[in-house]
Amino acid sequence: MARKTCPMNLSFIVTLMFVLCGSNMNVCRGEWEYKWSKEAAEEAEAVAAIECSGHGRAYLDGLVLKGHQPVCECNPCYTGSDCSKLLSNCSANAGSGDPYFLEPFWMRHAASSAILVSGWHRMGYFYSDGSYISQLLVEHIKKVHAIVGNAITEGKYIVFGSGSTQLLNAAVYAFSPDTSSHSPAKVVATPPYYPVYRTQTEYFNARNFSYEGSTSSWINKTDSSSTFIEFVTSPNNPDGKLTKGVLEGDNVKQINDRAYYWPHYTAIPSPADDDLMIFTISKLTGHAGSRFGWAIIKDEAVYEKMLTYLDMNTMGVSREAQLRALKLFDVVLEGDDGKEIFKFAYSTMRHRWTKLKETISKSKRFSLQKLSSQYCTFFKRERDLSPAYAWLKCEREEDKNCYEILEAAGISGREGSLYSADNHYVRLSLIRSKDDFDILINKLNTLVAKQ
Repeated sequence: MARKTCPMNLSFIVTLMFVLCGSNMNVCRGEWEYKWSKEAAEEAEAVAAIECSGHGRAYLDGLVLKGHQPVCECNPCYTGSDCSKLLSNCSANAGSGDPYFLEPFWMRHAASSAILVSGWHRMGYFYSDGSYISQLLVEHIKKVHAIVGNAITEGKYIVFGSGSTQLLNAAVYAFSPDTSSHSPAKVVATPPYYPVYRTQTEYFNARNFSYEGSTSSWINKTDSSSTFIEFVTSPNNPDGKLTKGVLEGDNVKQINDRAYYWPHYTAIPSPADDDLMIFTISKLTGHAGSRFGWAIIKDEAVYEKMLTYLDMNTMGVSREAQLRALKLFDVVLEGDDGKEIFKFAYSTMRHRWTKLKETISKSKRFSLQKLSSQYCTFFKRERDLSPAYAWLKCEREEDKNCYEILEAAGISGREGSLYSADNHYVRLSLIRSKDDFDILINKLNTLVAKQ
């Protein structure tokens, strides 16, 4: 039996061929022919094919200018034109929070996560609705939160910032009173805490807010004469604990930093429903360099003040950053009910934490923060630990500066005083590349064996 075919108007076919032949891709000779995008795609593919011995990466940046060849940028402790040489006596980099542990996931999804941007992509200041914020991206963010179950977004407002860093200060500004009628807001946090809360607040030194140290100094002192702005980080950076606010009262405002409230790093016991929550793509997908974060806000007045801050500060996040974030969220949402990246990330982090605990358990000189397993609504079971950082303690009284002890053993971390804590503590990053983690474990094993 002959296959049935649908009749098609000849003029429509001619018109379609004319449009395709005059567009950026055409099928006039029976195959797709890419015009303006072809060279850019070939350049990107050529750079991606450079393996750098698996201990580094070549990036497209070096190919933008004609005549420049891409070079391998090696992981710490590796060198050579192809990053194949391991340096002896090199310190383990466990200081920075660059989330390279997610790089293998994105290499698996190279095609679906890639973007080719035209030279005329969104050259104006605004989207077509007159805002700085992609509404499609807002909807994708809401979908991810709904799948993960880590935040309630319904009926709330969302603003974008250049990473969570910009949003933290925007939130302080939004919660601060008008100094013409009120005293400056007192900004506080509970040690150990992320040092940017203090350093950024002190740096801007605004007339309507000031940094006032630890929350412990203000318990039972939150009278109505001042506004208090409390930073609450959950899970906490550096120790990974799920925390809650300390201060109480109608004049206490909380900025809830939820950067690590993802199944990679912690159990999700319930969706967060805080008045103001801040998230960042760096700890969700690992793309710290894209500088994209978002705040979820209950109160419209606070939302409007944050928008004003971001308008005056940067006139919104770059359209390229929003486009990349949109593409990344799209990949996060695809397949396996949107759980693939979280399964990969959790498996990686759990493995690393297990190896670290095995090493430190052999020592009486060092200890790790105590965290309990907890039921996770995302995985629908009680799950093992997988914090982003080890909050390592030197137990000997004479080891007054644990950072120096580790540094002498070839391990670079971050000392406790940076987090307003005792220097018997050091933060070690577990979210860097596999090379970085392997070197860290080897150095720790050597140190523990010598005690």
